[in-house]
Amino acid sequence: MNREWRTLLRPYRAALRRYLRQGSAASLQPALRLGRQAVGLGVETLDLALVHEQALAAQTLPKDSSAARNRIIRRAGIFFTEAILPMEETHRTALEANSHLSRLNHVLNRRTRDLSASNRELKKEIAQRKVVEQTLRQSERQSGRLLDRSRRQQEQLRHLSRRILSAQEDERKRISRELHDVITQVLTSINVRLAVLKKEAAVNAGGLTQNIARTQKLVEKSVDIVHRFAYDLRPAALDYLGLIPALHSFMSRFMKETGIRVRLTAFAGVESLSSARRTVLYRVAQEALTNVARHAHATRADVNIRRLPNAVGMDIRDNGNGFEPKRVLVVGRRKRLGLLGVRERVEMVGGSLGVESSPGKGTTITAQIPFRNGAKEHTRP
Repeated sequence: MNREWRTLLRPYRAALRRYLRQGSAASLQPALRLGRQAVGLGVETLDLALVHEQALAAQTLPKDSSAARNRIIRRAGIFFTEAILPMEETHRTALEANSHLSRLNHVLNRRTRDLSASNRELKKEIAQRKVVEQTLRQSERQSGRLLDRSRRQQEQLRHLSRRILSAQEDERKRISRELHDVITQVLTSINVRLAVLKKEAAVNAGGLTQNIARTQKLVEKSVDIVHRFAYDLRPAALDYLGLIPALHSFMSRFMKETGIRVRLTAFAGVESLSSARRTVLYRVAQEALTNVARHAHATRADVNIRRLPNAVGMDIRDNGNGFEPKRVLVVGRRKRLGLLGVRERVEMVGGSLGVESSPGKGTTITAQIPFRNGAKEHTRP
């Protein structure tokens, strides 16, 4: 007898004894509980019948009559029938579960066949996608090559633009030098000679004197125009005196011509920059103030040159109408190529240019230019 039998035999025997002794008034609830306990212990129907048989053998005695034994056996059968009810319910549930499982297996088999068909279609689609992906990769490589080519061409254009700007500045230097050193001297010599002729003709040539005087005025006007032209190309003060005097001279003339008040704030260390960097700062201020006069309708502008860590910063602020930088700084729109050229100049020396503006709130142009090769500033006395 295994452990489950031993666990179940003693309470089954006691319950059966009580049931037989109580007679017709006995309850079958103990038998039902024992049946549930047997189900919980995993005891099968045949095993429970063996337990019932041993428990019944203990209730019948050899001295009992045949009729008494039959009565005990019949009542014990009622007890056993009640005890196996949970097992029958369990078996019925198991049969129903098996039937349901069979239906599920049938459905599962059908779905498996459908899934196999779907897998075949999916494999075909995967094969097609692989072909498409390979084509896309080839297209991407081709696009990458085209993009690299475009970048190289763009970089070449940037280098070409910078070379053009450098050549333009060199040409301006040369023309300015020629205007100052050659044309101005020639015109001055003409003026001196005309003055001599005027003195010689003072005795007997009244009409000649008047003509010579008019000629002198024309020559003086021509000299003034040449000076102005030379100054516009490149001010001599920028090369001989420095950035700050050149800006003062430009702003004085600017205020006389436009009536816009301009204030300059700078620090002496800016003159330690290279000639190319000082030229870039001058062009930034020149272009910014020219735009103020042409477009801003401003009454005041401030130019501030300040010291930054390893760099020089320049801010040009005005109180004008302002504009939308994104719309103006696009090539070909409103033809404001001056700011784009200035930006290219600033980037050519390793700097950066920023424009902040909005309609009705004025404009601020900011340029930052590093010292030579990123070195720190060497301040002069």
